[in-house]
Amino acid sequence: MPYARAADGTRLHYQVTGLRGRPAVLMIQGLGADKHGWDLQRFVLAAKYHVIAFDNRGAGRSDKPFGHYSLEQMADDAIAVLDKVGVERAHVVGASMGGAISQIVAFRHPERVRSLTLACTACRNHPWRRELLTEWATHAGERGMGAMTREAARWVIGPRSFRRLLPMFGWLGPLAMGRTAHAFVAQVRAILATDESLADELDQLTMPALVLVGNQDILTPRGDSEELAERLPNAELVVISGAAHGFMVEHAGTFNKVLFEFLDRVTGWSSRGWRPGSPPSGAAASTVTASPATPVSAG
Repeated sequence: MPYARAADGTRLHYQVTGLRGRPAVLMIQGLGADKHGWDLQRFVLAAKYHVIAFDNRGAGRSDKPFGHYSLEQMADDAIAVLDKVGVERAHVVGASMGGAISQIVAFRHPERVRSLTLACTACRNHPWRRELLTEWATHAGERGMGAMTREAARWVIGPRSFRRLLPMFGWLGPLAMGRTAHAFVAQVRAILATDESLADELDQLTMPALVLVGNQDILTPRGDSEELAERLPNAELVVISGAAHGFMVEHAGTFNKVLFEFLDRVTGWSSRGWRPGSPPSGAAASTVTASPATPVSAG
């Protein structure tokens, strides 16, 4: 079972799929979730890319140390995984808390980031969201992760899909069950302690960027993604109709279509295959609406 070692000795479990020598994609999941949150993406991506997915400290098979966590520390964990795998540069894909970690990776290690995909995330936390996360941490500590997860799932899964998808969130999705309360609480505290002044410096991140959000996301609403897309100089915003926070599971087909087209474009894939060294096309600031029932169209 492969592990990388963080600077403080924490073991970080990772899995690699796809072919070495192909462009690398590093996938970072969100609060309480592990690499399985990307299962509907990473195994398909592996047909073209060298895909690395890992468990953040405090989740999955990675160590769950007691004590203080920080998103800056977790960003350095991501780099430790790339170093272990021997990857110099990667397309970085982050969801929710993983999107916040991805932003920090890009700030601290811009030379390691080929492109940036930020899904259902934000560059700052509104007071109401800080209160909500604090409440989740309290419930996890007092009532256990099972009760907290069912309550939090209503913020993650869209109302039309709640009954159908709730069982899947026990092993696949964000806020997956079976997590230890102390590690979950440590991740929440890391989110709340993050320096949000970095939001004012997003214009320094010049790599191609894709910002993805569902129009039914009530945890990180569309406005959060619009702010990210406005601040990132080479970003495009895609809004997926009918999708909520867990749209990489709930609307995996549409999510994958948008993500794959972006990665292919900035990597230099064409109908003739990958052209190593092809210059990525800078994404003009734009908004696109995607619907699960229709092709992606300009909105």
